[in-house]
Amino acid sequence: MDSFDKTSPAASAARTISTEAEGLRALAGAVEGPMREAFGRVVDRLAALKGRVIVTGIGKSGHIATKLAATFASTGTPAFFVHPVEANHGDLGMIGRGDAVLAMSWSGESAELKGIVAYTRRFAIPLVCITSRPASALAKESDEVLLLPRAAEACPHGLAPTTSTTMQLALGDALAVALLERRGFSAGDFRVFHPGGQLGASLTHVGDIMHTGETLPLVPSGTPMSEAIVAISRKGFGCVAVVEGGRLLGIVTDGDLRRNLHADLLSRTVDEVMTRDPKTISPETLAVKALEMLNAANITALMVVSDGAPVGIVHLHDLLRIGVA
Repeated sequence: MDSFDKTSPAASAARTISTEAEGLRALAGAVEGPMREAFGRVVDRLAALKGRVIVTGIGKSGHIATKLAATFASTGTPAFFVHPVEANHGDLGMIGRGDAVLAMSWSGESAELKGIVAYTRRFAIPLVCITSRPASALAKESDEVLLLPRAAEACPHGLAPTTSTTMQLALGDALAVALLERRGFSAGDFRVFHPGGQLGASLTHVGDIMHTGETLPLVPSGTPMSEAIVAISRKGFGCVAVVEGGRLLGIVTDGDLRRNLHADLLSRTVDEVMTRDPKTISPETLAVKALEMLNAANITALMVVSDGAPVGIVHLHDLLRIGVA
């Protein structure tokens, strides 16, 4: 019977993570060393594709390949996963002449990959592999080989793919990020592929959600505080911006009112009470940055300014409504 280390679950978890981290350190060293030139050639080849990156693999490598296909596709490199078994039953027709295949196999001897490998050789479709064995059948057939360093699995029996799949995932992510950077893929591009959920909300621009026009809480310089208080109440943002010649001078908030609760408050003008040079934001700023600014300053609204002129206002509730927080 096998004997197991009777350490605590936490100690076991720490050992697993440490073992996988050692594998990642070895992988980083390989990318900067013996894999450096091959990695650069693969990035060049995939960046120049007119078609898509077809990612394939079987077993645990297949699960990693599925995730990587999604990562490529969401970061500007058209890609999808083709199951090697399904490929042998008709799905090879999904692979076009302008595509490239990225095959993943730790051993490089997965029999299920033979069909898709033979197809790439027959039709001169570029084949890149991620494997740990340079003498494997897959490596010998591939146009480019990204050779993973041999590292201990975190599994105490050395059998369950753990460190090996972690390295596969990390190397695939490294390819996706390198391609993203090569293409100059921006946050705006990212939003096109991520319109839903919190990520899509965070990539929304302030200009897309700000209040404008008649809803803006604006009063001219010299306005009596009695009128400013009415404007604050009517507009419902807890503040009013003070403008002169179309440019923002300052802002009067609920907090300013509390700090100036003197007997003569109503007889004063907004210029005497307002906070000068208030925090502002531009319409092009991402919503997630607006939330960061609100939290840092402990305020609930920001005036949106373009060339010194107030063009909108964004409130914490607007960010909560679209799901940024």
